[in-house]
Amino acid sequence: MKREGKDVISLAPGEPDFATPERVARAGGLAIEEGRTKYSPNAGIADLREAIVAKLERENGITGLSPTDSVVVTNGAKQAIAETILAACSPGDEVVVPSPYWVSYPEMARLAGADPVVVRTRLEDNFLLTPEGLEGALTEKSRVLILCSPSNPTGAVYTKAQLAALARVACRHPRLLVISDEIYEHIYYGGEDPFPSSFASCGVPGAAERTVTVNGFSKSFAMTGWRVGYLAGPAPIAKAAAKVQSQFTSGASSLAQHAAVEALAMCEEAAASGGRCGDEVESMVAEFRRRRDYACGRLRAMGGAILPGGREPDGAFYLFPEVSEWMRGSGCETSDELCMRILREAGVATVPGSAFGQGDCLRLSYATSMGELERAFDKIEAWLRENAAGK
Repeated sequence: MKREGKDVISLAPGEPDFATPERVARAGGLAIEEGRTKYSPNAGIADLREAIVAKLERENGITGLSPTDSVVVTNGAKQAIAETILAACSPGDEVVVPSPYWVSYPEMARLAGADPVVVRTRLEDNFLLTPEGLEGALTEKSRVLILCSPSNPTGAVYTKAQLAALARVACRHPRLLVISDEIYEHIYYGGEDPFPSSFASCGVPGAAERTVTVNGFSKSFAMTGWRVGYLAGPAPIAKAAAKVQSQFTSGASSLAQHAAVEALAMCEEAAASGGRCGDEVESMVAEFRRRRDYACGRLRAMGGAILPGGREPDGAFYLFPEVSEWMRGSGCETSDELCMRILREAGVATVPGSAFGQGDCLRLSYATSMGELERAFDKIEAWLRENAAGK
């Protein structure tokens, strides 16, 4: 459509529309100048693994990790999740995935020969998994539970009390490993603490020993193209994941890893002065908050869209409204059909909720400029007035 000269605005991207912080980018360039262009050790350079262990203790309260035995640096957080599942699961095992979920979770389970078990959550619960929902999904075949907080696609964030309640259920099932996907942790707007709570440090005995924490640099530091993530958890799982990685890709980019070391150094310096991650990251998060508030206001004013839990999300840069009224009013039977009509007739790209296991929702990303966001909502509102109002 763009090649045909049509005005199309995308609210689909899952990446920040900001530049990598300057000092982080310079560190990557310096690594080139200094000739650090050889293969990386499979599990990551020592400086980065040590910095990750220090970061997890400083920001997340996760202690007792070894840089050599507990951490694997990966080609993005996505690889970290996939490797953990491949290392942990055998055919016939079950991977518990709360819905709505990030699109790749069920497919990663299938890739490992495991069976994804999708657990429905409720709009009024902010699409967060409850202890009752988890208990009802667990069987003797349950091997992995995947949690994402802040969430893609909803932006919802689990409190420490909510994580502890889930951990008490998980710890009653000896085979259950928890993958805690925390890739959006720094893009966080709620609570008194500077960072969302981590499953591994929720305070329940035994929780840390069964948790693999996954994180990376793509979202918080606008480093999507650098491709650096990591997993950190029990040594047997980390070592097994490293073996998987050694047969697939070997180590992540050595240049990108040196840039990642600088990103964590920036956070350490900020923490020493009472901040979180440096001025550039703080400015990015503040702008995302401004856009979130604007987008939520526009949705409420348009009507027919219900925000999960009836409130603004506390993290990430997505909205995931329930839009069944839009579907009924426009005669669309599925969110896929609604998305295609909004794209072709209004010129705005969104993502259907069916991709995330929730067919009556849409995912709207506000990782675009305020000007484009305003134009996108103007287009959607005009389309709704013409196609869905009063029907």
